[in-house]
Amino acid sequence: MEEKKNILTYEGLKRYEDELHELKVVKRQEVAQKIKEAREQGDLSENAEYDAAKDEQRDIEARIEELEKILKNAEVVVEDEVDLDKINIGCKVKILDLEYKEELEYKIVGSTEANSLKGKISNESPVGKALIGAKVDDVVSVETQVGVLQYKVLEIQRSSN
Repeated sequence: MEEKKNILTYEGLKRYEDELHELKVVKRQEVAQKIKEAREQGDLSENAEYDAAKDEQRDIEARIEELEKILKNAEVVVEDEVDLDKINIGCKVKILDLEYKEELEYKIVGSTEANSLKGKISNESPVGKALIGAKVDDVVSVETQVGVLQYKVLEIQRSSN
């Protein structure tokens, strides 16, 4: 079974690489030091600092493994080459919610980078999936739990703007 490609923007790739570097170079050292200091306190069976440091070490190693897997299967979208005629991963889009007459702005990203609180929606989300391939002035329908929502595409631009 082939592993799914993780589609990333350059910004997302850089953020993951920086986090991986920080975990491997800085956090591993910090945790190793905490474990060493906790060991020096003697009896490990009732040593809360030791247990906490080992838990932290386990979390760091799990995150390193997760990041390495994401980066190993990364496919980077070159945002400067994104075709602005239609919506695709790596572009910023302004849409109008036709029911509430509300303008919304999203950046379309791969699923690993999605963060709705920061206006980054996945190409695999219902709204993202409906928007992919749409052009300015197109109206797309999105089926959600609350019914069908309709959005009019107002603008497509490079996300680096």
